[in-house]
Amino acid sequence: IIKKFTMAMLWKFMRVAKCSKTALSPKVKVRGIPTHSRHSSSKSVPSDFAASAPCLNTVELLGKSYPQDDYSNVTEKILSKVGKNLHNRKHHPLWLIKEQVKEHFYKHYLGRRGTPLFSVYDRLSPVVTVQQNFDSLLIPQNHASRRKEDNYYLNRDHMLRAHTSAHQWDLIHSGLDAFLAVGDVYRRDTIDNTHYPVFHQMEGVRLFSCHELFSSIKDGEGLQLFEQGHRTAHKQECHTMEAVRLVEFNLKQVLTKLMTHIFGDGLQVRWVDCYFPFTHPSFEMEINFQGEWMEVLGCGVMEQQLVNSGTETPLLH
Repeated sequence: IIKKFTMAMLWKFMRVAKCSKTALSPKVKVRGIPTHSRHSSSKSVPSDFAASAPCLNTVELLGKSYPQDDYSNVTEKILSKVGKNLHNRKHHPLWLIKEQVKEHFYKHYLGRRGTPLFSVYDRLSPVVTVQQNFDSLLIPQNHASRRKEDNYYLNRDHMLRAHTSAHQWDLIHSGLDAFLAVGDVYRRDTIDNTHYPVFHQMEGVRLFSCHELFSSIKDGEGLQLFEQGHRTAHKQECHTMEAVRLVEFNLKQVLTKLMTHIFGDGLQVRWVDCYFPFTHPSFEMEINFQGEWMEVLGCGVMEQQLVNSGTETPLLH
């Protein structure tokens, strides 16, 4: 499938954890492990890889050295969390949730050959470039989410990922049409009962071709994914309303089934319109928990510019 002729949906949900802030000392000893990008298993790897600062102006983390500059603000305490990979430790609560989600997708979403439609990436390095974390997701240069006060920067070019979405562009443009990405993420949050600087996210992306989206629709042969239109509150300028409505329906149906699988039958769900730089339209799902509405995930129709970018040479899958 040529990516220029597909449109995508995205969702992600998270679980918060916690930690504290301390100043980075000249010598840092951190336990960690090198990570790899193409593992769908959850096999644990011993954490015997040391990270250190061989000089005052360099931090070595996961086998690579990063020169410090005026943007460097990652703390010793935060560095000590990198490489723990709690989501890959067998029987850890995060591992159990991840496996429950994987089992659900492996069982209910199969490809043409009966194999799982979604591949899983849970060993991607938490160290990413600023370009991966922000630019590739169409986040404007002046967007508040880029602030040093909100992120952990190794230097001006590298940081600890603030979301698993930092891997979206690379995974899409490697030729993937459906995947789940899981990992630890880092934000400089004030610690309270729902916030902590280290937490975990799981997100999914699925791309649709015209045939995949409309094949089950009666007389759907004449329907199209794209048009030369205008951006509205309900759709992007390049998408037809029929395509957006179908993707939105599929997205909400998939996520409602997933949350019901996790939380049980009788779940009360409501959808709230929201804004993300990399999806439009965008939604948040809330569930009724002990009489109060609680946000559990964000999702939306991926910006077509993100899907198309970098595809001057067509990518095939």
